[in-house]
Amino acid sequence: MKIKQAKGDRALLPVIYIVLFFCSVITLYPFLNIIAKAFSGYTANTTGSVFLWPVDFQTATFLSVIQSKRFLQAFWVSLQVTVLGTLLSVFVSGMAAYVLSRRQLRGRRGFTLLFVFTMMFGGGMIPQYMLIHSLGMLNHISSLFVPGAISVYNMLILKSAFEDISPALEESAKLDGAGNMTIFLRIMLPIVKPSFAAVSLFLAVGYWNEYWSAMLYITKSELKTLQIYLMDVINAASDTLANADSAMLATNSPEGVKAATILISMIPVLIVYPLLQKHFAKGVMIGSVKE
Repeated sequence: MKIKQAKGDRALLPVIYIVLFFCSVITLYPFLNIIAKAFSGYTANTTGSVFLWPVDFQTATFLSVIQSKRFLQAFWVSLQVTVLGTLLSVFVSGMAAYVLSRRQLRGRRGFTLLFVFTMMFGGGMIPQYMLIHSLGMLNHISSLFVPGAISVYNMLILKSAFEDISPALEESAKLDGAGNMTIFLRIMLPIVKPSFAAVSLFLAVGYWNEYWSAMLYITKSELKTLQIYLMDVINAASDTLANADSAMLATNSPEGVKAATILISMIPVLIVYPLLQKHFAKGVMIGSVKE
């Protein structure tokens, strides 16, 4: 059965399509421009004649970035931080969400308010730096993901998902002799898997793009993340004395190296997102509607 549209809706539809088209162009242009610069020649990038299509197509810049030891090292550090941070944060946030979702927990509203309080108020940058220093975590990879192990926002999403599960399921598991950890790992987690997938995507993208913690807590070059390396490359485009791969910049245009580095740094997110996208909307919406 075809739904009849009002005249006002039919008149507004072309305007909506036009607006969406221009929004798509504005969104896609920077991405296409980066791809074009990454595969354009030295002269074309230097003169600024590259827009949406590679000029003097070449792959030397892209290959030189991939083969750079500093790039591979920074890529490996970011990969470790992303994987370890996501796993730790999902597990810790999931356990906190499960506990706070249980109605039999006394004072659970008070505990929840304490968590929410940390979302609005914090000690600030200097106290946090002093804490990391006192714990001996400076120039250690753990400083890049342990301080953010508990994500209150994601914990609240998981808490809503757990609250949607019938308490009778937990009670029946306890009658069969299952403990709290067994119930959490073998019963609750599979049920709220879409929510965990959505939260994992949030966390992974956040850890992958994180640079502020690395700027504050890391001074060793071998522990610098990909985002810090990218910042060095961008600085080197305007400062030849910057701490970046001078040999690579000597044989390739700075604009091409920047574009190739940015493009490669986006590839892991572009690979992971389609795998988790089917769980994304469902995972965020679970627990948002109460009957």
